[in-house]
Amino acid sequence: MSETLSRDVLDRTAGELADLLAARKIGALELMDAAIARIEDRDRALNAVVVRDFDRARDAAKAADAALARGERRPLLGLPMTVKESNQVEGLPSTWGSPAFSGWTAPRDAVVIQKLKAAGAIVMGLTNVPPFLADWQATNPVYGRTRNPWDLSRSPGGSSGGSAAALASGMTPLEIGSDIGGSIRVPSAFCGTYGHKPTYGLVSSRGHSPPGLDGGPVPLAVVGPMARAPADLRRALDVIAGPEAHDAKGYVLDLPEPRRAELADYRILVLSSHPLAATDSEVAGALETLADRLDALGAAVFRSSELMPDLAAQHQVYMPILNTAISRGQPGATPIDAHTYMNMLDAQVGFQRAWAAFFETFDVVIMPTFGTTAFPHVDESSMPARTLTIDGRSTPYFDQLAWPAVALLPNLPATAVPIGFSRAGLPIGAQIMGAHLEDRTTIHVAELLEREFGGFRPPPPLT
Repeated sequence: MSETLSRDVLDRTAGELADLLAARKIGALELMDAAIARIEDRDRALNAVVVRDFDRARDAAKAADAALARGERRPLLGLPMTVKESNQVEGLPSTWGSPAFSGWTAPRDAVVIQKLKAAGAIVMGLTNVPPFLADWQATNPVYGRTRNPWDLSRSPGGSSGGSAAALASGMTPLEIGSDIGGSIRVPSAFCGTYGHKPTYGLVSSRGHSPPGLDGGPVPLAVVGPMARAPADLRRALDVIAGPEAHDAKGYVLDLPEPRRAELADYRILVLSSHPLAATDSEVAGALETLADRLDALGAAVFRSSELMPDLAAQHQVYMPILNTAISRGQPGATPIDAHTYMNMLDAQVGFQRAWAAFFETFDVVIMPTFGTTAFPHVDESSMPARTLTIDGRSTPYFDQLAWPAVALLPNLPATAVPIGFSRAGLPIGAQIMGAHLEDRTTIHVAELLEREFGGFRPPPPLT
């Protein structure tokens, strides 16, 4: 191993690693070997990287070294990474955590995987999920339970729980998750990492579907990047965003640049309570501390606004659309009639317009990603019977959908960021929501917060 790699180069960001590879200060194969060795060491305690494709990854790393030697330069050339198991990678299983799909292998790459590979990234493994991606844990009967690297007795979040655990523990520099109910942002909050829920439709979701299905995009659902630094979210989004080939004939992606240059220039609404979801006092306190610090920097910070849409009413529209999307094809599911569904879509458009008007005055909203820090593993099989304890009170488990849903119904971008730690030493996360297609603004605010207040901190060594 080179002297460079001996100094824990794997703890660098994805962008830093890509730059080192391009400068040929490290080799793709030696970086891959180091990443594999770290997975084999650290994943014994976590069980995050549940599908391993190390032989093909090493072959791809050798090819990347040859390409780099020829002078080729691509955004992620030679970078090892993992992706959520629900993303189809040619030749690898994609069970969605269900034994019903055991033995199935993907015949082709998802569109996002195609774009990552074209940019030079090397997928070395897949990370764990709950069954059908329907939980804030990453436990299933196919691969077992993934644990949080900050506290092995707690959930890493879900459904991209394996993704966040692998990132936080330093086993991968970059990940691809998905989000229809907070599945990128909640694991990021629980593990102290970053994640970006893109504007709906900005990133193709083709190839992110249960085995055997290849239909239209699922309402609300998005695929997006996860990382240890917000700059990596930006780099990855530049790779994976944009139309599929058949649409690219007539459409070109041209996202607007960030709205402002510095935090002091931004108009920010900080929201620490929701009418339908309890919020732990430590989470709310961390948001208030952040608001005070932003105010001290000169940002225009507000705690409320009459322009903000009715969050309770918005959630009543989100839930039927979500349930329609996730219950499709399930035995015993009761479908709604087409006209009722169209009425819900009309209501969705109403909230999209309301948020568009809101963002004519404000630049971003910063709010909790989830009402608690990472909770202890829950084994209750009945979802309706599950509860979470918040400030000593038992609350319904799925009430917490309300926080991630704020950005989901209006199809808006939201970037998850770490903002502090609880008294128990667990990460506290927030999300930055912006206007439609202004993904660069929410990621830029995350970068400015990292610069001013610090960002990712690694968990203690695993024991």
